[in-house]
Amino acid sequence: MNGSSVLNLGPLTWVLLPVLLLLAAVLWRVALGRDPRQIVLAGVRAFAQLAVVALVIAWLSGRGPLAFAFVALMFAVAVWTCGRRIAPDGRWWLAAVPLAVGVVPVAALMFVSGVLPVDALAIIAVLGQQIGGAMSTTTLAGRRIRDELGQRFGEVEAAAALGLDWPRARGMVAGPVAGEAVLPSIDQTRTAGMVTLPGAFVGMILGGASAVDAGIVQLLVLVSLLAVNAATAGTTLWLCNRDAFRTPARAGSG
Repeated sequence: MNGSSVLNLGPLTWVLLPVLLLLAAVLWRVALGRDPRQIVLAGVRAFAQLAVVALVIAWLSGRGPLAFAFVALMFAVAVWTCGRRIAPDGRWWLAAVPLAVGVVPVAALMFVSGVLPVDALAIIAVLGQQIGGAMSTTTLAGRRIRDELGQRFGEVEAAAALGLDWPRARGMVAGPVAGEAVLPSIDQTRTAGMVTLPGAFVGMILGGASAVDAGIVQLLVLVSLLAVNAATAGTTLWLCNRDAFRTPARAGSG
């Protein structure tokens, strides 16, 4: 516990963690008027899940093919998480489509090129980041599009009345906002090394890799996330334009 060169880990860590979690819950309630149980449960789940994941990854070390089963579980949880955010009462499982469109081609390119080896730790680390990025992008794009279509449905109806089909009518309103979901990835890439030191870079440095190798790996991760998230946002827009999630409350019949 005390081997980290970044943080001093010890008994006080287990005191600080609940204090920080309680502080976050209080601010979530007092400043934003939200249910503090959401914060507390998120923290408790993170602790339990990270403990399990650490044990699983340690067991999978050296068992590359089995890592894909764990990645499949990660993918399923991501679909459930972002799908329920976008369409809690609709066809939430369709969130699997933008996630797959974003992650699968990029991961395949990395495997075919030989950049990503069939190694359990590498597979879980890289694909996990890609799935996580796609999940966040799907949630942001889907909710942003849903809200925009709900607020400006009159414009959609007017465009449909003028002869546009419903997907094109929705696209006129939803298209300009869908790309906003990719902005966090763009900003993270633009400011890497200047504002933040991304996790892969720091992890490799702590693991003994050279700064050059760590920088190249981090660049690959960041650029791959740009491709993943752009494809994910575009696919989410395509689905929403066709009312696939059934999120617009008053969507037309077309």
